[in-house]
Amino acid sequence: MKIIAATFKHETNTFSPIPTPLNSFGQTTSDGMPMKGDEAIAAYRDTNTAIGAYIDIAEQRRAELVVPVVAAAHPSGTVSDEAFDAVSNAICAAVSEGSDVLLLELHGAMVTESHTDAEGELLRRIREIAPDLPIAVSLDFHTNFSTALIDNATVIAGYRTYPHTDIRATGDRAARAVLDVFDGKGKPVMHWRSLPMLTHMLEQTPSRQPMKDIMDRAIEAEDRGEVVCASVFGGFPLADIPHVGLSIVIADQEGSGAGPKLLDELTTMAWERRADFVHETEPLVQSIAHAKSLTTSPVILVDHGDNTGAGGLQDVMTVLAEVIAQELDDVVAGPFTDAASVAVMTEAGVGAHVTVDLGGKIDMPAMGLMGEPLTVSGTVTAITDGRFTITGPMQTGTPVSLGRTAVLDTGKIQIVVSEKRFEPFDVGCFSHAGIDITRKRYVLIKSRQHFRAGFEPLAKHIVLIAGPGVCSSDYDSFPFKNLRRPIYPLDQSTPLSAAIPNEAADLE
Repeated sequence: MKIIAATFKHETNTFSPIPTPLNSFGQTTSDGMPMKGDEAIAAYRDTNTAIGAYIDIAEQRRAELVVPVVAAAHPSGTVSDEAFDAVSNAICAAVSEGSDVLLLELHGAMVTESHTDAEGELLRRIREIAPDLPIAVSLDFHTNFSTALIDNATVIAGYRTYPHTDIRATGDRAARAVLDVFDGKGKPVMHWRSLPMLTHMLEQTPSRQPMKDIMDRAIEAEDRGEVVCASVFGGFPLADIPHVGLSIVIADQEGSGAGPKLLDELTTMAWERRADFVHETEPLVQSIAHAKSLTTSPVILVDHGDNTGAGGLQDVMTVLAEVIAQELDDVVAGPFTDAASVAVMTEAGVGAHVTVDLGGKIDMPAMGLMGEPLTVSGTVTAITDGRFTITGPMQTGTPVSLGRTAVLDTGKIQIVVSEKRFEPFDVGCFSHAGIDITRKRYVLIKSRQHFRAGFEPLAKHIVLIAGPGVCSSDYDSFPFKNLRRPIYPLDQSTPLSAAIPNEAADLE
């Protein structure tokens, strides 16, 4: 048996000014391409990733395993066509040489210069080469669906968690379902619907209502064998494209009737709760004042407007400036991304007193925001290479490189500054520099939901802070031009019949 397994992942925030060229996807080989082959297999074996699950399953079956590419880029702006074509061509070339099964680890929210549904375009190209090839696709909870993505996959499985702690398990679900097809146990039929709902990412998580019951019902249906796969996707709302929305995808055996029935059931549950998926923010001054009043620690301060895990810059200094203005003490903050400041601190060395204009290096023209550096002075207390391995429950075992990283101690605040962006969902971003967050009163990070994987178990309090940026939870501040309309809550009178495909009118 021959199995091809590949990863191609990017979550595209179309409002982010950070470009996404090919080298964003991990340029490690002599031909300028991301990791592949035996090197990729060795790197991702036993990791909490879908490709890790694919490797394990292929080895269990003693199959010939071909890994043409493992390409994953941090969330940022639109992907270049050059990058998309290079990675897509690597996957298509492997498919053209023949395979029994294709196992893909994709994100589902990639937008390129030419394609609003990049994953759908990739699958379309693959289908031109191999019309009958069984294809399994594991997808992120934040997938935005178009018809192309649905029509060209054999089986789709999505994450059931946010933070995403079940990435490997999702790959396992997708792979085993498509291997059943290869083994002659039937070919599933896909049923799907994308609801006209622009859900807020702070209200999406399946660990809490309103999503919990919806996801629990999908899990129950799949686990009981009512359907082959049942997935609910919160969608990624920070993309100005036509097919954003909460989506439900069901695969069942042809003629069973269970898939359409479950699809209608989950649709009704989600639509009746649409108002509960809206997040109300409070002024950041008020949030920080509340944090200052708390008496037990650590208090995790979460700046979700500049969340690099959704395409944020990680250099917007507004929240840190307010922390300083309100004189919070015993704070660790970061990582902030500012290569120029890291260079100053590295050249000065540990023990040196320096002043830097921190952050604010990048403007955000789509949001009408200008970068504003923050002048800070302090002592350089640590310089590292920024390397650590994730030990928390999300992406466990995978290596991280922040680039050169330095710590500036102002007296009241330890500021961690790195050359590269990283959403702090693992405490290693601090502990690798010798900082124990459990001994700090306040921990200021830029995240939205993933921080809960590594930080929530250690927190006495969590305070969400609505700072400015391209990841704002104020959807009225985004200049949407290509978004499907009507869509709730931007259009309060949105009917369910605006769902895609338009098969929901009977449920009104």
